[in-house]
Amino acid sequence: MELNFIKMRKTIIIIITFFSFINKSYANGIYFYIETAFENNPKLKAERENLKSIKENINISRSEFLPSVTVTGSQDSKHSTKRTDQTGSKLSDISRNTTKRSLSVDQKIFQGFEGLNSMKKSKLEVEQANFKLRKIEQEIILESISAYYDLIYKTKKRDFNFANVDLLERQVESARARLQRGEITLADLAQSESSLAGANADFIEAENEFLSSETDFERVIRVSAPKIIEDESSLKANLPKNLEEALKLSEKNNPDLMIAKLSSEISKREVNIERAKLSPSASLNYSLSKSEDFSSTVDDIEEESVKATVTWPIIKGGENYASLKKSKFKREKNDLILQDTANLVKSSTTNAWSLYQSAESVLKATESQVKAAEIANEGITLEYESGNTRTTLEVIQSRSELLNAQINNAKAERDFITSKFKLMSSVGGLSLTNLK
Repeated sequence: MELNFIKMRKTIIIIITFFSFINKSYANGIYFYIETAFENNPKLKAERENLKSIKENINISRSEFLPSVTVTGSQDSKHSTKRTDQTGSKLSDISRNTTKRSLSVDQKIFQGFEGLNSMKKSKLEVEQANFKLRKIEQEIILESISAYYDLIYKTKKRDFNFANVDLLERQVESARARLQRGEITLADLAQSESSLAGANADFIEAENEFLSSETDFERVIRVSAPKIIEDESSLKANLPKNLEEALKLSEKNNPDLMIAKLSSEISKREVNIERAKLSPSASLNYSLSKSEDFSSTVDDIEEESVKATVTWPIIKGGENYASLKKSKFKREKNDLILQDTANLVKSSTTNAWSLYQSAESVLKATESQVKAAEIANEGITLEYESGNTRTTLEVIQSRSELLNAQINNAKAERDFITSKFKLMSSVGGLSLTNLK
């Protein structure tokens, strides 16, 4: 029953593989899936909206330098009745509708450079938001690349195990025929059957890993995983030539480090803003008002005034000095975070460079391993089938070594490709533009 189930699953894989060759038009490359992830990722959309929001801070800060104009108007209706004079004589009723219109213009002259520092702070916040957006973009690109090439690796691993099961099934059939002819022993047949059972188990595990990789692909890219996935390397990786160059690039472009640097600069501006609040400030006000039917004796009145105001906050219950101290503590905290982030970025860049170098060496080694394992397996299998001194165990071992070599090589290919883009991410160069 179990053997029939395995054969049925293998048949389905064969059908899918067949149709994959006649439906190439449905396949899309890695760049298509990265762009799809960019379009559909809600985290990236949210960060874009956040950037738009922070950009408005520049307009808000700029408004502190511009005059403030206020226009007001009012309508007051009064009706006086039952009026009498000092002798008790009755006076006539009075109705008065007073209309008042006024214009007020306020201009801040000096604020202890609070406005200037607020403007600079807003520009730094926009720059920081850009780096936060770039950081998320890099994360999405890296996740997309990892999911894409992991799916390729898991597909190859499943196919290698499927081919191994198919080969071992034929070997079991051959071993049974040879046992009947007396060419091998019952122990040889048992070894072949045991290897087939283990291969079936490995195939089931590989297929489950493949299904898990499909799910991860759909989670990251947010579209269904393709039935055909092309093993292509169309992405361009602009990599540094050596570790020294990688470290220099990361110091200039790594998003985490740039975000930390900008946080330190922003906190310095916040200290200046709080210090400016302790300084004197000056403002100018011009107002113009006009009232109609002002009083019983005055019909219309028009007033115009110019007022200059100077204020100097001395003490606000300790709030202003406490706010200044708070901003200084925050500045010191961000300076310490900057130092720690610089060390982490240097370490992560070094690790990314080492990983890239070792992944390239492992890939070359596994390629040689596959070639050697193929030659050895082919020779041992021919010697075994020709009735030479080769045993069933030797054939099984050579086949197992070839399978492991193929899987290791597929994994090394995935690791090498992803290591290149991890290095690009570490130096801050991973973007859609740079991938083309």
